Amino acid sequence: MTDWRLAVDIGGTFTDVVLLDAASGRVVVDKTLTTPNAPLDGVRTGVTQLLAKADVKPGEITAPIVHATTLITNALIEGKTGLAGLVTTKGFGDTLLIRDEHRYDMYDLQIEFPPPPIARELTFEIDERTDARGNVIIKPTEADLDALAVQLGAAGVESVAICCLNSYVNASNEQKIADHLRAALGVPVCISAEISPQIREYPRMVTTACNAATMPVIGPYLDELQKWLASEGFGGSVLMMLSNGGVVSADDAARGPIRLVESGPAAGALAGSWFANRLGIDRLLCFDMGGTTAKACLIEQGEPELTNTFEVARAYRFKKGSGFPVSVPSVDLVEIGAGGGSLARVDQFGLLKVGPESSGADPGPASYGQGGTIPAVTDSDVILGLLDPAEFLGGDMPLDRSLAEGAAQTVASGLGLEMIDTAAGIHEVVNQNMAAAASMHGVEMGVDLRGIPLIAFGGAGPVHACGVAELLESDRVIFPVNASVLSAFGTLVSPVRIDLARSMPRLIDKVTDAERDGLLEELRDEGRRVLRAAGVPDEAIVFRYGVDARYAGQGNEITIWVGEGDTWPATAAGVTVAFESEYRRIYGMAIPDVAVEAITWRLSASATTSLVEPDDSIADHAGDVVPKGSRPMVFSRGVDALDAPVYDRTTLGAGARFTGPAVVEERETTSVIRPGWDVEVARDGSLIATRIAKEPS
Repeated sequence: MTDWRLAVDIGGTFTDVVLLDAASGRVVVDKTLTTPNAPLDGVRTGVTQLLAKADVKPGEITAPIVHATTLITNALIEGKTGLAGLVTTKGFGDTLLIRDEHRYDMYDLQIEFPPPPIARELTFEIDERTDARGNVIIKPTEADLDALAVQLGAAGVESVAICCLNSYVNASNEQKIADHLRAALGVPVCISAEISPQIREYPRMVTTACNAATMPVIGPYLDELQKWLASEGFGGSVLMMLSNGGVVSADDAARGPIRLVESGPAAGALAGSWFANRLGIDRLLCFDMGGTTAKACLIEQGEPELTNTFEVARAYRFKKGSGFPVSVPSVDLVEIGAGGGSLARVDQFGLLKVGPESSGADPGPASYGQGGTIPAVTDSDVILGLLDPAEFLGGDMPLDRSLAEGAAQTVASGLGLEMIDTAAGIHEVVNQNMAAAASMHGVEMGVDLRGIPLIAFGGAGPVHACGVAELLESDRVIFPVNASVLSAFGTLVSPVRIDLARSMPRLIDKVTDAERDGLLEELRDEGRRVLRAAGVPDEAIVFRYGVDARYAGQGNEITIWVGEGDTWPATAAGVTVAFESEYRRIYGMAIPDVAVEAITWRLSASATTSLVEPDDSIADHAGDVVPKGSRPMVFSRGVDALDAPVYDRTTLGAGARFTGPAVVEERETTSVIRPGWDVEVARDGSLIATRIAKEPS
């Protein structure tokens, strides 16, 4: 008896697919190039190849198909969104342009922000008003609503965002406008009271606007996907991975696509969490490097940290405040433009720069032979001998070394360096970029990353992991089995979950039971609806409660979680104690004799998925560890090539040991072991690389 589970992860360069039999633990994986202009084409190719490889028929897959994607992130970054309109309160049409008036660099006279997700000419005002206590002062008239529908229709909008003043307290005006426009226009409509019912006008509006702008992107794709799955005979529904590490039904994802903005990276973090618990490691740094981006996420006590806001489409990658601050719960991670497709160039000062621009899947790095002429990280790795061009993707996608060298020579000429030193420089610069981003992530979390083990995954992660670990002063790197598709695997171990929030500012000791319980019951009802749609019975749902609180008069809050249950589990005094404890942990002090104010109330509704365990216990290694060959590899600028052994991962049993320099090849990726590292193969097939301690000088 089999119980096949299918997972799909659309990345910027590759689409990964994983098939796991929950009954036997058998795992089959595949990769194919992403097709950016028609993402379903890549999914169809990958899934079809995978089923043929596993000799599985579509009808044998009856469990939900879990899907992660970068479609939403890429659409917002590249500005390739749908034509959306925005409706807001009269007098507030410039909010997306005014933003929050924060300058992320006060000394930059040419400061830049990404253009709003909905242009000013597609922003429409309507005469309505709700006060801060939720009293409706002005209701929109039927005449105004009819005129609004005519204007939006004439503009040809594909979706509409509605964000009215103070609608998080009372959504009746927003709902009235939405009902009218849905009937009149027949396009998707979203309201801020459902997408982000929280205080602060700009974050609420930009979150709702981003959601509306991406509804025309994800909706048609999910419709096409489900139609194709049904026509092929698949028996399972579709669940979509959210930024918070949970999954929901495809219909709920289509209504709130902004919750998918960090879908793929969140899946990778969940996979890292799964490995941390399995290996018994309290702290683990996930290092996920794909074809377009690299991600770093710290796992503590077996769980990734969550944040309640996430910034997307930054004008400058390292400038916090230069993007859209969307109010969606997300796994707390750092993401930079550093992947196998990241392009190298010489800047105006004659310095070598790598990324954030990427060649993506089309045309891809120069060595792909699809028309790329600018050297990418993958090209440098080919030139250095770290990748075997003939064995890329198991030989199904051979690379052209001569094209890589030709592209690298253009940059080498600009630098006045030898081509091989330029390739080594590209490799080192991208490692430095990733290590710097990870270090900053640690600083922002108040964590010293030195000595924390890395788990390397993504197609390019195992190639660069040891180099990044050395820069972070980490002495242990874990290369898991099927590292290249680990994010797709992460979707199979993710819970069904939705995080909901609603603002109701009150001094904590002035909140009445009736108003708090009424608000929470509405959140519980929404949580039950979402989880039911994903196939979860009510009795399996677990509710967890939190609150964003601050000292009265402050401008920022911290989130505290107070417990689980079917009802609010804490007293006002208990919340105050928990807040002061967390405040003291973050700031090193508490403020006596100042009242605590609750701003936003949070509820997490979740249900654990059925446990899946891959059958990855491998046999003990017998005899000597014999490489399948060797090749010259360059590991640093100005250092001669070393003749390093090449191992076939499938021939390495548990307990096998060898020392770098070396590479271990498998179909989907290559693990590069730099000089000065020892490797032992674990019982589950993971390669555990440990840095050899240097003798004291």
